[in-house]
Amino acid sequence: MTGIKTTGEKKLMFFSGRAHPELAEEVAQQLGVGVVPTKAFDFANGEIYVRYQESARGADCFVIQSHTAPINQWIMEQLIMIDALKRASARSITVIVPFYGYARQDKKHRGREPISARLIADLMKTSGADRILTVDLHTDQIQGFFDGPVDHLFALPLLADYVGRKVDRDKLTVVSPDAGRVRVADRWCDRLGAPLAIVHKRRDKDVANQVTVHEVVGEVKGRVCVLVDDMIDTGGTICAAADALFAHGAEDVIVTATHGVLSGPAADRLKNSRVSEFVFTNTLPTPGELSRDLDKLTVLSIAPTVANAVREVFEDGSVTSLFDEQ
Repeated sequence: MTGIKTTGEKKLMFFSGRAHPELAEEVAQQLGVGVVPTKAFDFANGEIYVRYQESARGADCFVIQSHTAPINQWIMEQLIMIDALKRASARSITVIVPFYGYARQDKKHRGREPISARLIADLMKTSGADRILTVDLHTDQIQGFFDGPVDHLFALPLLADYVGRKVDRDKLTVVSPDAGRVRVADRWCDRLGAPLAIVHKRRDKDVANQVTVHEVVGEVKGRVCVLVDDMIDTGGTICAAADALFAHGAEDVIVTATHGVLSGPAADRLKNSRVSEFVFTNTLPTPGELSRDLDKLTVLSIAPTVANAVREVFEDGSVTSLFDEQ
């Protein structure tokens, strides 16, 4: 005999940063595991310290962190957590990023701009990540930025089925808030058997979050319109799109988005909007003022979807099979 054989079984370990512990606990509960105890704190100058309280040697490790505000702090914490696992001799490291930070900077619109989405992927790879698991990237091409497997999960079944149960499908129209989301809106149409409309918009390239809505393409008069988007940040785009739909005779408007970033003036815009319901998933924590004061806000849990994907990755199964019906 020239070697040593082991009889050990694969071991899954689940780790969480401090950005969104509620989601981490939900995913862990779905998996039937506990979140590994972790000592994490900030030094006086803002530097982050992380140490795991259990050995990760030889384990398949899954590290979840949503890139919420303050986004740079939580990205850096996740990178440090990955590095700690690499140096702790983890067998594999899968990075779970329910909301992928800097995803909107996925290409150069003008000279001397960065491609920050690629930078985030490079940082994760350099720190030791073997695989990324994420939900509804801003654009599909970001998957190609990471030199390794990327499991791209979709919130469409969760959101579309919720809307389909609430609305008379004979009156339903799916609306894309811009040309870039038409492909996703098409999938909604296929799932709900509804027609498609598009809101044409133009951004001011020199002013962030400044949108001018031009026209609505498609029949929305007397219809219940469902605006579908991947994220809502300040709420300017989606509220302007909703106003355009009402101006064209829409009976009601429901807004759905995977990621409720909800920064800056978003709270006031959502409260003052004529939209009857905003539906998000919990890939990001909902600001307290909105969860308390906005009764037309609905948050659906993405935890079962993430947990099922983690289980497929760990058991060498198929993540794609979770969404085959799309």
